[in-house]
This record gives sequence, structure tokens and C-alpha cells, in this order.
Amino acid sequence: MRTLLAFLAFVIAGCAAVVPSPGPAPESPPGLPGSAPPAPEVPAPAARTESIAIAGLMDGARADAAAGRLANAAAQIERALRIEPRNPRLWQELARVRLKQGDYMQVEGTAARSNSWARDDPALRAENWRLIAEAREARGDAQGALVAREAAAKQR
Repeated sequence: MRTLLAFLAFVIAGCAAVVPSPGPAPESPPGLPGSAPPAPEVPAPAARTESIAIAGLMDGARADAAAGRLANAAAQIERALRIEPRNPRLWQELARVRLKQGDYMQVEGTAARSNSWARDDPALRAENWRLIAEAREARGDAQGALVAREAAAKQR
């Protein structure tokens, strides 16, 4: 038994030994025979994955909204917002779904959040104000709806 323990200790110690990895191969100066062309710059995979993820979530959300599965649509948009919380178009999409759900207070909040990120996009801001106007009108706030429509008109 003692011999077996000694053998195992020897094997474990040998496995723990650090073997230096060889460094990068020396490169030939540019323009000389045998030199490799510089590698093209490729965007980081995470950036592409996030964009693909957002597109997939939005496609699913739009399909769910069209089929009347509004809770599923909202959940997918909220997942997209966890990836890109400063995306004004995502906030606007969520406001549209909330309007269809009849959650008028949420419409105002999400459309206002969209406006806070949509600095250089007057068309997006105007549409947000129109969503706010619809929500206010649905709540019976005619004066508030009028104010929101005027704000939408000023965005152009």
C-alpha cells in the first residue's frame, strides 16, 4: 500500500510540473519571400453574437406579437434589453407591446426611456410621443394626449 501511495504521489507531482510553451514563431519582415500577409481584422465574436441574439429575439417577439402572444413578445424584448439596455428601438418595441396589452402607464415609461436614448433620431422620438399620446387617450387623458401629439409634431 505504501508503494502505491508513493507511486501516485510521484505521478501527481509529475503532472503538476510546468512545461513552458514555445513562444510565437519568428516572423519574416514584410515583403520578403515566405512572409505571411497580415491577418484581416475580424470583429470580436461577442459583438457579432449580441447582434445576432438581438435580431433573433426581435424576430421572435414580432412573431409572438402578431400571433397575439403578447406576454411572450414582451419577455423576449426584455431579454434583448438585458443585452442592450441603451437601445432606444428595443424600448420603443416594448412600448408598442405594452400598448397592445393595455398597460398604458408602462407605455409612457418605456416610450420615455426610448426617448432618453434616441438623441439624434427625431423620427424615433416622434413615434414615441405618438405612442404616449395613444396611451394617454386610452386612459381618458385628452389634454395629456394633445400635449404628447404636439411634442411629436415638434420632433420634425
